[in-house]
Amino acid sequence: MTAEIFDLIVIGAGPGGYVAAIRASQLGMKVAVVEERATLGGVCTNEGCIPSKALLDSSEYFALSRDRFALHGIVIDPPRLDLSRMLARKDEVVKKNTDGIAFLFKKNGITLVSGRGRLAGKAGDLQQVAVAQEQGSDPIGPKGNEDRGNPEVLRGKRVLLATGSKAVELPFLPFDFDTVVSAREALSFAAVPQHLVVIGAGYIGLELGSIWRRLGAQVTVVEMLAKPLPTMDGQVADALLRLLKKQGMKFLLETGVKSGTVQDGRVLLTVAGVSGEEQLVCDRVLVAVGRKPLIDGLGLAEAGVGLDATGRIIIDENFQTTAVGIHAIGDLVPGPMLAHKASEEGVVFAERLQGGKSRVEYEYLPGVCYTWPEAAAVGKTEEELQQAGADYKTGRFNFLANGRARCMDETDGFVKILADKGNGRILGVHIVGPRASDLIAEAVTAMTFNGTAEDLAMTFHAHPTLSEALKEAALAVNDRAIHA
Repeated sequence: MTAEIFDLIVIGAGPGGYVAAIRASQLGMKVAVVEERATLGGVCTNEGCIPSKALLDSSEYFALSRDRFALHGIVIDPPRLDLSRMLARKDEVVKKNTDGIAFLFKKNGITLVSGRGRLAGKAGDLQQVAVAQEQGSDPIGPKGNEDRGNPEVLRGKRVLLATGSKAVELPFLPFDFDTVVSAREALSFAAVPQHLVVIGAGYIGLELGSIWRRLGAQVTVVEMLAKPLPTMDGQVADALLRLLKKQGMKFLLETGVKSGTVQDGRVLLTVAGVSGEEQLVCDRVLVAVGRKPLIDGLGLAEAGVGLDATGRIIIDENFQTTAVGIHAIGDLVPGPMLAHKASEEGVVFAERLQGGKSRVEYEYLPGVCYTWPEAAAVGKTEEELQQAGADYKTGRFNFLANGRARCMDETDGFVKILADKGNGRILGVHIVGPRASDLIAEAVTAMTFNGTAEDLAMTFHAHPTLSEALKEAALAVNDRAIHA
């Protein structure tokens, strides 16, 4: 048992845990972080947000050079794909990010303890965390890990659980980490699949499907619902579906997978939809039907940490669980499983622990799908407003009429703003188009400060920029758009 007593012990060094640790350290707390990976940053940095965006950008460059450079007067021989180099660049991007987090730990004086942490009861008023050393460095790999040696025991005044989530398996088609894979393996295929079937048309499925479609794979997306991205505004989802089909992705909507068998490196799937059953044969299947909290082995029940009906940890406004002195954030607790949600919760947790009045404004939490074009949203969808019987106005502006979008040859998509009909307050902003992921930040800022469509319409926007589409959509709320 270490003699040190920490103000805070964080289990998990993902975007929630490491941010919480840094903010707590900035506030003067003595912090230890327990992490079983060899690198910091969790799923997001190692096998999620960062590597997927690196491959999305690389694959987009490849597609542009193959399909659209000639439109800009750039004539080149047909480009050749060096997949190994592309994957190596992805790994380099990941390493730079994980190294950066390690530097921040040193800069902020955070104690890093390697191993698998679990709650180990109390010693007086102090929480205890047992840290078992692992043979491997990864909690979710195909072979698993075994404990060795006696665990080290840390003691602290508070414990923050931030272990994140893992991909959900289909019971009849378990991961074999080769032909039937999660997003983790789909970021490292050694060769471009001939036919990739993606089960699930959410953010992860569409993004990874886009990568391999651009690189030459046949991609079929199977989705039980009538539309992809079910939490997105219906018009945005419809537009993105149309554009992804134009790029060559095939969609089987309102279709479920009934069974699947793997033989000799091929997968035979039986799917059933509105037109009946059919067979799909492919060489890779990406299962992207959701994620679940990574809570195995944490010792929650023994510590008195309660779960809700969905398997998430129950917390109060201070992220306190049902066990005093134990807190939780990120994918472990209710809400969307998004890295920026976890990070914001980490900051607010640390500040409230010191008596601050910070709060996470979940109503202004943006969501982004990083296909191309991108889709991004914040606030209420039109369907939600209609269901609630809200009195609202709509302003829409197409990128086709935006000067910068024309210069970029990126005119697909639109900006849509929903505003209260009485006071003009912005209720939701929905974008499908170029750099929607960046454009949505302006909408989040305006809504955070209770901005109105008129506020946005009266704000200077440099010309020519993509952001002018936001201004025009805001003007359109009151039928004043100039360039529509």
